[in-house]
Amino acid sequence: MHLFQTYRSLPGVPDELCDERGRMRPGWADLIAHLSRLTPDEISHDFARGDQYLADAGVFFRSYGDTTLSGRDWPFSPVPIILPEAEWSSISAGLIQRADLLEQVVADLYGPNRLVAEGHLPAALIAQNPEWLRPMVGVKPRSSHFLHFVGFEIGRGPDGRWWVLSDRTDAPSGAGFALENRVATSRVFPDLFRQTNVHRLAGFFRAFREGLDRLRDDPAARIGILTPGPLTDTYYEQAYIARYLGLSLLAGEDLTVEDGRLQVRTVQGLVPVDVLWRRMDSIWTDPLELAEQSQIGTPGLVSAIRQGHVAMLNALGVGVLETQALMAFLPRISRHLTGKPLTLPNVATWWCGQPAELAHVRANAARMMIGPALSTRLPFETKAAHAIGGTLRGATGDLDTWITTHAAHLVGQEMVTLSTTPVFQDGALVPRPMTIRVFLARTPQGWQVMPGGFGRIGTGADATAIAMGQGGTVADVWVVSDSAVEPVSMLTSPDTPFQRAQMGPLPARAADNLFWLGRYVERTEGILRLTRAYHSRLDEATEPLLALLRARLTALGVDPAQPLPDGLRQTLASAVNSASQIRDRFSVDGWAALKDIEKSMDRISRTAQQGTDAALVMSVLLRKIAGFSGLVHENMYRAAGWQFLTIGRSLERASMMADLLAATTGPDAPEGALDLAIEFGDSIMIHRQRYAVTTTRSSVIDMLALDPQNPRAISFHLTSIRKRVDDLVAGRNATQISDFERRILDLDTQVTLHRVETLDTDALRALHAQILALSPALHDAYLL
Repeated sequence: MHLFQTYRSLPGVPDELCDERGRMRPGWADLIAHLSRLTPDEISHDFARGDQYLADAGVFFRSYGDTTLSGRDWPFSPVPIILPEAEWSSISAGLIQRADLLEQVVADLYGPNRLVAEGHLPAALIAQNPEWLRPMVGVKPRSSHFLHFVGFEIGRGPDGRWWVLSDRTDAPSGAGFALENRVATSRVFPDLFRQTNVHRLAGFFRAFREGLDRLRDDPAARIGILTPGPLTDTYYEQAYIARYLGLSLLAGEDLTVEDGRLQVRTVQGLVPVDVLWRRMDSIWTDPLELAEQSQIGTPGLVSAIRQGHVAMLNALGVGVLETQALMAFLPRISRHLTGKPLTLPNVATWWCGQPAELAHVRANAARMMIGPALSTRLPFETKAAHAIGGTLRGATGDLDTWITTHAAHLVGQEMVTLSTTPVFQDGALVPRPMTIRVFLARTPQGWQVMPGGFGRIGTGADATAIAMGQGGTVADVWVVSDSAVEPVSMLTSPDTPFQRAQMGPLPARAADNLFWLGRYVERTEGILRLTRAYHSRLDEATEPLLALLRARLTALGVDPAQPLPDGLRQTLASAVNSASQIRDRFSVDGWAALKDIEKSMDRISRTAQQGTDAALVMSVLLRKIAGFSGLVHENMYRAAGWQFLTIGRSLERASMMADLLAATTGPDAPEGALDLAIEFGDSIMIHRQRYAVTTTRSSVIDMLALDPQNPRAISFHLTSIRKRVDDLVAGRNATQISDFERRILDLDTQVTLHRVETLDTDALRALHAQILALSPALHDAYLL
């Protein structure tokens, strides 16, 4: 227990680990004893397992406002925050009371509006609030509830009491990250986690999933998660939750409204969506009735909701509940509506639009955070002018004058000193300020509180709320029971008869990205092969052959003079971008392999040299890209997604081969061109086995164009595309053959009927153009 003895003597305690008398709080003993038995090397080794899991799983976050696709490593703190079951029960009861109160408040704001009419809320705070959506007034949710999934940021003060720091009602994030933190922590402490009575999280999500199912009017309709897209700061979490719950992750462009009903565009046509869990801010969901500049919403969505054709979770416009100034009135509203005070109070708040409250804020500004009244974020989380502890930020002039001038638009909040929790740093446990985001889900049995949460830990020893706005780390939250807990999971009861679930129709946008992922990965491989061939021949090949290679690379947007061309890296980046759009459908291993190739290219680009060195680098990258292709091909379920990925791969390989053969097999082709074609087609060994003579045009055309058994041949890939199209057509209610089907059938037949003598340069060029024309035809047939 030496870690505990050292810890309790540090400034910052009492805290989550130590009480006021220096005693260990309930639930921590097993963890502290476990850590005390380990050597520093063993602790580092165990902690590394959690980091490795998160890296392998591709967990990342993106800073708010970041417009790039790159993410930052997940800042995981392996030591969990531990709370006893009895204390958590008290917290849960307080949060359920608050969730019920917020439901009543928002139902009034979009209904009879008595709270404003009777003077319990200032009219200006609602009418001027950008989160209050006038088009939603009078619209009753089909589910009968405005709130179905909410989050609350809570912290413990110096007196041991818990406080609500903020309400998250519009599109609360973090539940998926809480799951990933739990998995990572269980990897760090596998035996301890199994032996300790930690409440599992799966039951919470299973109950919420069952609640979503019950909201459907049409059992055949889809349940989806509405995402703003991969540039949002929590996109990874949205994709993870979609996979975990078995829901479709849908962007606004995936959806359309037909005859007042919400539909998702799929490769089999329009499919109804009955329930939509929204992770997009309300204002951006419909450019027709809300923010007209929105490019991520679905026109007509509000109309579909108004007609009762879709259950939206949470209801549009509930972001008004996140307004900081509203906290100033909730305690009194609670007494008015329920006759009871809030058992879990929020941080003390004063709206400066009232004379007495303004005077109080001015007199106590040195002990407050002061920021925009209508903001849904804490003052230090905004870019707007605000004051912290008497210091004005983002504006000039005197603080008191600033407060007085902008009083109606400002809110003052007490600077709560937060409790600390232990983190492991430099071989010892040290206290750091923390908050917990707790999630509540509406289930058929009422509100259910996640038995744990998403812990956020500050970076420094300063235990004030402002420390949480400066980054920091995240941790799992363990709710520990005195008795054994039920090992719940997302699996159905073993008493339920097994029934194989069927794959739902593939959204058109997902199909499009899988198609282009196949194309970009195959194009990357082709560029690698051509670049390797060019650099390996620099010292020995004739200029005409090098000119041929330069022309082929230039046509692909690649500068052959660069050892690792920018065009190559951009092509791979396009593949990564396509994969990033479908993280909910793309395997963790596949994503990790693709990112590994990207990282390898970035690393190699700094040292690669022309000639033999560049050729060797291309060989290394070729093995990596081949590994990725094999991994995806072998492990992907043979449903529509695989069909489109394979069609893209085959189309790109066939078109590149037709283009190269047209350049290397003509009468004017330079010396060595035929050998180049065989090398590009990775067919050197089989060519030697079958044709024990010098490479000829006939042998090259036969092997790389007409041989249906060679996976590098044009014929092989046209037949592959036709077979994939047959599979797609089997699941589509089409009354007549599409232009795409007609084109691929014609092309496959053409090549089958060709002989070596008839497939000349002109025929190959025509074939290349016809193969490329398949892409827009496929788009018209399946992706509109």
